[in-house]
Amino acid sequence: MLVLLESLRFYRNVRIGIVAGVSLAVALYVVRTFELLGPLTEVRDYPVVGPEAWFLLLAFVLAATFALLVAATLTVVEAIRGAREISTESGR
Repeated sequence: MLVLLESLRFYRNVRIGIVAGVSLAVALYVVRTFELLGPLTEVRDYPVVGPEAWFLLLAFVLAATFALLVAATLTVVEAIRGAREISTESGR
C-alpha cells in the first residue's frame, strides 16, 4: 500500500492541497472579515459567537474541502500518467 501511495506521489499532492486550501480560505476570510469588497447590506443574527467566528469555521471547512479536492485531482492525474507510461512500456 505504501508503494502505491509513493508511486502516485500522494504525500506531495496532499501537501500541495493543504497549501492551496489554506491559501484560498485565508484570502476569502480576510476579504470577508475586513470587508475589502465593501460592507454587507444584510443584517443577520449569529448565535453563540459573532460573525468572525462563524466565518472562521466556514473558512476551515472550505480549506479542508478544497485541499481534498486538489489532492484527489492531482492523485488521479498522476494515476493516469502512470497508466500511460505502463501502456507505452508494454508496447501498446
